[in-house]
Amino acid sequence: MAIVLAAAAAIWVGAQALIGALGLEQRYLLLADLAAGAAFIWALVVTWRISRHNKRRRDAGSASDGRNN
Repeated sequence: MAIVLAAAAAIWVGAQALIGALGLEQRYLLLADLAAGAAFIWALVVTWRISRHNKRRRDAGSASDGRNN
């Protein structure tokens, strides 16, 4: 996840600089923004799913071993 976030941020910054330096149209900036946003949302969803999975495993483990945690 951290790799996806770092890569998305680095590519976004690079795209902003490159698009500005080349004088391309604003729609390319929007495309770079949307791609970075999609990567950030994907990482958020995956992080949330991992958290839910770990919580379910933790809850199932404490219910089956009879200990109070």
